[in-house]
Amino acid sequence: MRLTRVTLLIIALIIGVGLYLLLRQQLQVVEPQTYQATEESMVDAAQILASFVETDLEKGSFDKEHFQKAFERAIGRRFKAKIHGHEKEHVGLGAYLTNAQGKVLFDSNGRLEGLNLADARDVALTLRGEYGARSSRTDKDNPLSSVLHVGALVGPQDAPFGVLTVYKPQSDVLPIVDARRRSIYWGTGLIGAGILFLVTAVFIWQYLPVGRLTEYAREIEQGKRPPLPKLGAGKEVNTLARALESMREALEGRRYAERYVQTLTHEMKSPLAAIRGAAELLGEEMPVADRQRFLGNIRAESGRAERLMNRLLELSALEGRSSLDVTEVVDLNPIVTRAIEQGQPPAELARVRLDVEMPGDAVPVRGEAFILRSAVTNLLENAIDFSPAGSTIEVALRRENGTAFIEIADRGPGIPEYATDRVFDRFYSLRHHASGRKGTGLGLTLVKETAELHGGWVTLEPREEGGTLARLALPVYT
Repeated sequence: MRLTRVTLLIIALIIGVGLYLLLRQQLQVVEPQTYQATEESMVDAAQILASFVETDLEKGSFDKEHFQKAFERAIGRRFKAKIHGHEKEHVGLGAYLTNAQGKVLFDSNGRLEGLNLADARDVALTLRGEYGARSSRTDKDNPLSSVLHVGALVGPQDAPFGVLTVYKPQSDVLPIVDARRRSIYWGTGLIGAGILFLVTAVFIWQYLPVGRLTEYAREIEQGKRPPLPKLGAGKEVNTLARALESMREALEGRRYAERYVQTLTHEMKSPLAAIRGAAELLGEEMPVADRQRFLGNIRAESGRAERLMNRLLELSALEGRSSLDVTEVVDLNPIVTRAIEQGQPPAELARVRLDVEMPGDAVPVRGEAFILRSAVTNLLENAIDFSPAGSTIEVALRRENGTAFIEIADRGPGIPEYATDRVFDRFYSLRHHASGRKGTGLGLTLVKETAELHGGWVTLEPREEGGTLARLALPVYT
């Protein structure tokens, strides 16, 4: 797993654990805090009602029916009160009154009258001068049946008349608790999602260019010449990219020089040895025919060395570039026509006929005309070198599905199976059909470099009727 993903996973885990602890803490306090607020308002209600009852008792009587009617009217009232998103439609508060001995004298619901609640916490603690409150279930198996009770002393502490207790079902408060829980879930979830999104965006913004640079380095390692990837403006990683590009160019230049000096030294040994041997023999007495044969060898090997140097200069000019510096839209028709004109004289010397098929309209591509013509010329010369005398080379230019194809088909011996994967390698060559000599091994490499610089490709394929089909494909400019 990449370091980026591991780091992102660790950060996400830390954020997740932190949000979980925060969420759990908030959920743990939301219910007690809600009940505390409810209990606080119940204390006020109990004290107010106790004051009303105490006034009646001081006059020597307690008007039970008056209280009962007041509660019935309040409970029967229907209204709509929106309390922070929670809609309340009825009174949920009840009350009962006990005497100093704990006997219930009045209950707004009428269910507790006559019972003795002296042992109930709200009554017992209040009569002792303490804060009396309790929470009791009406159904022992149902935790949602709890009812909150808050007591208030009626009369003086030394000689109390009794206790007035207000009570409220817990179910009246649960909708508020649930609403607060939902808001906590949503709030925490949105915060967590926002943080994770921000962290992920920062990681992508920072590490995606690093990933592109990694792919760029891998392509360079594979011998390709990719363009420097676009990393965006204002990023520190651009400094790294420019440094990497400079290092690549410096290393490529060094390796390029070392490789070509070594390879050129090796390839030049053969013609130089042949020239030296022929020159030494020419210093001796020999028949005129032999002298002419050795002179011919010297001319052939010196020509081969010259071609090798020229091709090497052309190839080095291409391989030192990762892209075309200056391009223009050019028509392939005159380029191919010019290459055919250059190839006509050697074709006549080899007694090979050129059969040309050109399209009637223009075939535009973006690139450099000189490099393209050199590539076509190399393909044509290669076909001429390997064509037997009296055969025909078919040259065609066509376009298909946005791609231009330059096809050169010969009737030569074809490519041996062992050489199929190496024909485009630098300095790899086969012996020519007519002369038996090997070529420079740079022509097809130059064609391949040209194709890649122009965004195309080149292939050599065997023909069913014998020979080889060379196909250079280039994207058509639209």
